[in-house]
Order: sequence, then structure tokens, then C-alpha cells
Amino acid sequence: MRSRLVIAVILLITSAPVFAGPAGVVKDAKGKVQVEREGSLAGIASGRKILENDVILTGKDGSVGIIFRDDTLMSLGPNSRIVIDKFLFAPKDKSFSFVTSMSKGTASVATGLIGKLAPDTMKFKTPSATLGVRGTRFLILVQE
Repeated sequence: MRSRLVIAVILLITSAPVFAGPAGVVKDAKGKVQVEREGSLAGIASGRKILENDVILTGKDGSVGIIFRDDTLMSLGPNSRIVIDKFLFAPKDKSFSFVTSMSKGTASVATGLIGKLAPDTMKFKTPSATLGVRGTRFLILVQE
């Protein structure tokens, strides 16, 4: 019985996600800015946590600045839509991934540690291209 308990604990520990907490936090939000999470829409204000799989939406007067846990800075302009497809920042385990999908709008990005430590794991997808980010700053415009 005891060996089964030990095996169950080991399986739980080894299959647990490295970090399932927030990917980032909203630094500043102006105008209409919303997050779609698990099918529900909610307004965004400073201090709101951003999670993996969140969809960030800005209205015609909206803009938002987000600081991610790896110190990546992202600003979205009006009429933007972006999905945080994957975010993994576990330096102790050397596990990194930052993948976003932007379907419309404008974004300004200054990469943080993921872009420097594991640039091949940072991707910015649009309807017509995927950018492989290599530790830099960039601006992007995606038209509908």
C-alpha cells in the first residue's frame, strides 16, 4: 500500500506543470480594453493578471501595456486582438516558451529574458506570417 502511495506522489510531482500562474500583469489600460477568458469577457484595468490562453481585445479608443514575467513589454493599440497561446518561464528548469497570435491591430514589443535565453521558443504569429523573435524590439501592424 505504501509503495502505491509513493508511486502516486511521484507521478503527481513529475506530471505537474512547471508554473501555472499568471503570464503577466497589465501595467496600464486606456479606453475599452477587455480580456476573454474561458468564454467570458471582462474589462481590464491596471494590475489585472494575464494568463496563458487569454484573448486581449482593444476597442477603437483602447490601448494596453502588459509586463510579462520574463520582463517582456507589450503594448497594444486600438482595435487589436491577440491571444497568449503559450507562456512558460521556468529558468531553474531551463524551460521557456512564449507564443502569441495576433489577428488584427498594432503591437509594440520589447522582448525580455525568454527572447534572450531561448529565442527559438518565442514566436509571434499573424494571419500571413510567423515571426521568430531573437531578443529585440519590434512593431507590427496586422490589418483585417
